[in-house]
Amino acid sequence: MPLFPTSVVGSMPRTESVRQLISDDSDLNQDDYKRYMDAAVGYITAMQEQAGLDVLTDGEWRRKSYIGVIAELAHGFELSTNPADGRPWTVVVDKLSPRHPGFIAAEVRYLRSITQRQIKATLPAPALLGERMWNSELSSGAYPTRDSFVEACVPILRREVELLKEQGVDIVQIDDPHLCLFVDEQVRAQYENAEKASDFAVEMTNAVVDGMGDLKLAVHLCRRAGARARGEQQHRGGYDAILSQLNRLNVNHLTMEFTAPGAGELAVLAGLREDFEIGLGCVSCDPGKIDSAETIVKRVEMALQHVAAERITLNPDCGFAPGSAARVSIDEVFEKIRNEVKAANRLRQKYG
Repeated sequence: MPLFPTSVVGSMPRTESVRQLISDDSDLNQDDYKRYMDAAVGYITAMQEQAGLDVLTDGEWRRKSYIGVIAELAHGFELSTNPADGRPWTVVVDKLSPRHPGFIAAEVRYLRSITQRQIKATLPAPALLGERMWNSELSSGAYPTRDSFVEACVPILRREVELLKEQGVDIVQIDDPHLCLFVDEQVRAQYENAEKASDFAVEMTNAVVDGMGDLKLAVHLCRRAGARARGEQQHRGGYDAILSQLNRLNVNHLTMEFTAPGAGELAVLAGLREDFEIGLGCVSCDPGKIDSAETIVKRVEMALQHVAAERITLNPDCGFAPGSAARVSIDEVFEKIRNEVKAANRLRQKYG
């Protein structure tokens, strides 16, 4: 890999045709679905290659959401409606059992067949699933506590990591915006023991990835996946509040956001373990905001005051469309990642 490798975090904006393909209303037979979806993934892969990215994903286009993919891997879930906002809500209602082990590994198998570039696969963190998919009324018959459901998710996710390794994936990324919310004092105040809850999140992620040998492992941290596209609250606070938890993650790479207001100071990077690679969130995901290559270079150079160039990779703050309902301009995103690549090339010329 070159100095300052470039990537996306995971999701890419879905076209209307892709949204229809993964819709519950789709009446396509399996052969047609596969043909259309493979062609669509080929397009989003080619778009990333054309932009010049070093590490690709399939845009998560075969998924309805970045956490809902757990319902593809395991039985035990039903689609309900979230009483808080009326949006579709996948909730656990029964004991988990394997459904389609290898669903994510199949994404990688196809992606490997169409690109020579490095490939990243993404999975939700166990504690995140507990936060979003367990409900005291609907779920307690199967799992009396949220933590018991989280623990049940570990073997399902761990098996998928094993299958991804077999497929030759280059990077496995665990998405955990839940852990990152503990940077916010208002969030911490909602827990009887915020330190214990954040420690548990780390423990469960480690249980998923421990013992995977030389597979490169990453954890993605953000304050609210999809918030920028949906106008939701973005949580504030520096990473200092969870620094001890981050340093106990048994992974090689941390993907962090730094362009959002309230993300804290880059000086916190000096407190991270020296063996961590830092996926520097230096490209804004805000709709309508396109950072210039010059702006991205300046952000990276600020990080270079605290971290060696060899440890830094470039990426946007978050996925561009973690949920299939997000309406994000794909042309705008192409321009954003093109500027990310231009910035990396300038940094390589200057520091290489």
